[in-house]
Amino acid sequence: MTGQLKRLAKRAAIGAGLEASWLIAAAGLMRQARGRGVVFTLHHVRPHEPQAFAPNAHLEITPHFLDAALRRLTRDGYRFVRVDQLPALLAEPEGGKPFAAFTLDDGYINNMEHALPVFERHRAPFTVFVTKGFAEGSHSIWWETLAVLLRQTKEIRFDFGRGSERLALDGPRQQWEAFDRFARYIHRYDEARAVATLDMLAREKGIEPTDIVRDLVMGPAQLQRLARRPLAALGAHTISHRALARLSEAEARIEMEASADYVEALTGVRPAAIAYPYGTPEAATGREAAIASRLGFSVAVTTQPGLPAADKTGYLPRMSLNGYYQRRRYVAALASGIPLKLMGR
Repeated sequence: MTGQLKRLAKRAAIGAGLEASWLIAAAGLMRQARGRGVVFTLHHVRPHEPQAFAPNAHLEITPHFLDAALRRLTRDGYRFVRVDQLPALLAEPEGGKPFAAFTLDDGYINNMEHALPVFERHRAPFTVFVTKGFAEGSHSIWWETLAVLLRQTKEIRFDFGRGSERLALDGPRQQWEAFDRFARYIHRYDEARAVATLDMLAREKGIEPTDIVRDLVMGPAQLQRLARRPLAALGAHTISHRALARLSEAEARIEMEASADYVEALTGVRPAAIAYPYGTPEAATGREAAIASRLGFSVAVTTQPGLPAADKTGYLPRMSLNGYYQRRRYVAALASGIPLKLMGR
């Protein structure tokens, strides 16, 4: 089975699981699965622009869907809270009104242009996790660079470690295969060096990776303007957005601490929350949770699915509002916790 077929099969299975979870929840079953509340993770919030090849489509939702999600959660009795309130909320006796917290990773401009008005309309607080290297334009966003490169180029040559290879890019199937190979390369080898090599290839093709970043990500002045809005908060998201578990302990600590320093310099407030880049078990481990605790973060979030618990605020799971599943009933299904039970978690 090709990578594309595996992706489609996985997507279909997840969709079926969400449908089943919604039906179970609508029938009033498995109510004990809901837990105390839910933390959602988002990235881009912007109007949809169809692309034949869109490898990052899972990272974006429309403002219309965000509005529908907030309406659904309000109807289901959720209260909207900041992510840094979770330690106190989770320490309260059980039985209160469930909560929902919204977080957005990487600091995209569309978070202010399109997400902010929706959150303000619903009086819902949210936290944007800031990567200093993106905000300052000193680091590229490799998955965005790669999407542009593979869309605009008919063929490339690259050395993945076994000598130079030619990759034809005649259509979405070959583009997807190339994207997967580059992603494995970046996650398998020294990440900074691998991304620098990809950036060099993009520049050879007339694509400037830092221009892509500046077009997509809020700069310091925009972040300061956002932080002045009463419902908005900024959190730390490292300097370079590298997988912390693959760095030395000293380097991981610097990434986390300097990120908090940057947010504090922008806003005058030291962030209480940090998001681990990528947030997977391979990218963030118990070591990173221990570092976060020593640095004074009261909340540290992953991208691993789950519901928050009082003993996990240093390694907090989140539920993704994913671009492939933009239906209101799926929001209710995710918040219900039922998909986790069906997965055996």
